[in-house]
Amino acid sequence: MTDTVRIEPLGDAPGTLDALSDLLIATVAAGGSVSFMHPLAPTQARAFWAGSLTAAARGERIVLGAWQGARLLSTVTLILDCPPNQPHRAEIAKMMTAPDARGRGLALTLLREAEALARTHGRTLLVLDTASEGGASGLYERAGYVFAGEIPDYALKPHGGLTGTRLYYRRL
Repeated sequence: MTDTVRIEPLGDAPGTLDALSDLLIATVAAGGSVSFMHPLAPTQARAFWAGSLTAAARGERIVLGAWQGARLLSTVTLILDCPPNQPHRAEIAKMMTAPDARGRGLALTLLREAEALARTHGRTLLVLDTASEGGASGLYERAGYVFAGEIPDYALKPHGGLTGTRLYYRRL
């Protein structure tokens, strides 16, 4: 792969829904705890991302993607739609990198872009959660997120068994 990686907000461009769905299915198959169980049906993955992109079109979130040529390597979502008493915060969600593209700094690059977009939308606090086992705690801690606590047995892992979730925040 010699193409340059480009970071951009995702919308309803041709192929985007398929690329997001493929990445979600691969992430879940590799054990990524992103709210779905393995095996993840393509129809479920497409329905999730169709709803997410519709919410993005309404301005409720921003779905960012890291592309290399025609291949989506990584994604993260910045959720802007918060309750009326929380207009100052946003949430980082669905951070995923293709298993064969990990370790290249894509997740951190996307995270920094999401932070910049949060600032432009007047957000001063970001929150997120990640699985206690096999999650991205190290990435978030290196990026300056503060560990706020852990909830045991929060969700099922994609291949079964319970995992906790670790909660983080970062002031911008």
